[in-house]
Amino acid sequence: MSTPPAFVSTRITTPRLTQHVVTVEGRGGAPVLFVHGNVSSSAFWHTSMAALPDGLRPIAVDLRGFGGTDPEPIDATRGLRDFSDDLLELVDALELPAVHLVGWSMGGGIVLQMLRERPAAVRSVTLVNPVSPYGFGGTEGPDGRLTHPDGAGSGAGAVNPEFVARLKGGDLSDEDPASPRSVFRSTYVVSPVDDEDRYVAAMLTTRVGDDHYPGDAATSPAWPGVAPGRRGVLNALAPTRFRLDDLHEITPKPPVLWIRGADDVIVSDTSLFDLAHLGAIGVVPGSPGTPAQPMVAQTRAVLDRYGPYHEAVLDKCGHSPHLERPDDFRRLLARHLLEN
Repeated sequence: MSTPPAFVSTRITTPRLTQHVVTVEGRGGAPVLFVHGNVSSSAFWHTSMAALPDGLRPIAVDLRGFGGTDPEPIDATRGLRDFSDDLLELVDALELPAVHLVGWSMGGGIVLQMLRERPAAVRSVTLVNPVSPYGFGGTEGPDGRLTHPDGAGSGAGAVNPEFVARLKGGDLSDEDPASPRSVFRSTYVVSPVDDEDRYVAAMLTTRVGDDHYPGDAATSPAWPGVAPGRRGVLNALAPTRFRLDDLHEITPKPPVLWIRGADDVIVSDTSLFDLAHLGAIGVVPGSPGTPAQPMVAQTRAVLDRYGPYHEAVLDKCGHSPHLERPDDFRRLLARHLLEN
């Protein structure tokens, strides 16, 4: 029986903040930087890190306001650049050569922003159920056009306040549909996974407030009455803040692997977190017929323009292929990394 790998935690200080970084003891080679998604932490990557083939050096980091990284405020007017700038400084501090980037959900948007800012520092990109390059909520059509100029339908005001309260309170129960554990079971995955307690505990490391998750709410005269504020995570993901129209113009163009679960209900063309879709199906009242954001179609349109990419769709899988289909995920990821 093989000995389980030992994870090594360190805190790396850069000019912007001090970041919590996890590596696997004794592993060297080409660096692979794993970037987690919203309401999670680097703990979601441990199994994937341990399974990387020899010759690859796994590194996972907690984003600001998550896990063990400093809870510096998030300036949402910069989109996801607070996060991407933090990670580019980490790459410099660790003196990493060209790095393989692996980003899940919001982390997918962050690694695309890193690619946009410094393409020569990137060896390859792997996107795992990534947020649309046109943000989350408030857009329509594969070209990501804004439904309203103020981004109505996106931002911190779109979140369920009961989930925020239970997240802030450290709720470990499954007594309510809005508890973090219930949300994990109903939206992060489509079937039970090993180590659920670890992932729920990681969700609860999320800093809650106007400067963090979800951010400050703003109102809009347009349905559904909410628009992005200027601070915090969900506002940084709004389409008026985060938008990548020009990835096809960068040079060089590292290869991209896009892995997604076919049954994802978070990042989807019919997302259960998109107020426009919820309005269309009658869950949110008063919809004037605003179409749902086609998140998957938008990502595909951007990557079609970009060029070198491969899309792999896993059936019977939701928002977290690395947890739900770990063997298939590791096979796809290892092949992509070793070939590039």
